[in-house]
Amino acid sequence: MSVLIFVENWDGKFKKLSFELVSYGARLAEMLGTQAVALSIGNVENSELEKLGKFGAAQIINAVNDHFDVFDGQAFSALIAGFVKQEGATVVVLSNNNSGKAIAPRLSVILKAGLGSGVSKLPLSITPFIVYTKVYSGNAFSNLTIKTDVKILTLAQNSFELIETENKAIVKNAAIDLELASVKTKVNEVQKLSGKILLTDADVVVSGGRGMKSAENWGPIVELAELLDAATACSRPVSDEGWRPHEEHTGQTGKIIAPNLYIAVGISGATQHLAGVSSSKFIVAINTDKDAPIFSAAQYGIVGDASKILPKLVEAVKELKGK
Repeated sequence: MSVLIFVENWDGKFKKLSFELVSYGARLAEMLGTQAVALSIGNVENSELEKLGKFGAAQIINAVNDHFDVFDGQAFSALIAGFVKQEGATVVVLSNNNSGKAIAPRLSVILKAGLGSGVSKLPLSITPFIVYTKVYSGNAFSNLTIKTDVKILTLAQNSFELIETENKAIVKNAAIDLELASVKTKVNEVQKLSGKILLTDADVVVSGGRGMKSAENWGPIVELAELLDAATACSRPVSDEGWRPHEEHTGQTGKIIAPNLYIAVGISGATQHLAGVSSSKFIVAINTDKDAPIFSAAQYGIVGDASKILPKLVEAVKELKGK
């Protein structure tokens, strides 16, 4: 019996998200009186794998095969299901990101397991097994009871604190004997964006909406983002108007992000937009409308004209950084 945590790697490196998953899985294992087992798929150095032990993993399974360096939802699901059975795991923890959302439903079918999507807290109860999840694009919550022998949970990003321990995990290498024919994803070419922070990787995001009035007014947003080592983003109407590229569109129909800081400038906060950014640790909103929905989701708000506030904000950051 164990809690199995699938930790995704990016070019052989783990991110804060991975350590957050392990912290959550380790605390859950304590509640269940069992151990946390982290599963890594792909080529990762031992020194990187050992970092997972610092957040509570008792054992780390290192499943290596060159054919699994590229994510394939179907193949990864079958592989993880095999390790669930091998380890006798009663709970499987994944991230509520794109890969987790691709794997979790498949695992649910393969293992005949109940699924709790986007949990943000430890279970409210073990017997019965009840988890807290947000529903209706984060506008409500539900207490979900999972009755199956195996439970699958996807953890919302930035919803659980990192908890470091003195634990030293055992790294166990495991051969992948899954048929290579099951890996249907092939990468023909890789083009990496340089000189710009990827929106989905950014710790800080500065985003603009229709309140910016035109593409010509975007200069202060870009300047603020550069000063904060942040990525730039926008609401859907902005990308639809062609003011900003579609790759910057955040929201339910765009990119789902969870930075530590999200600065929303001239964004009213439609439900679809908030659904894509609500997992941000801190939201700062700037809007002329004091009743804009964005303020209900923000920890900090400024009511005022962005064209007057942004330049002052840029100058304040420059002063703090000595520029």
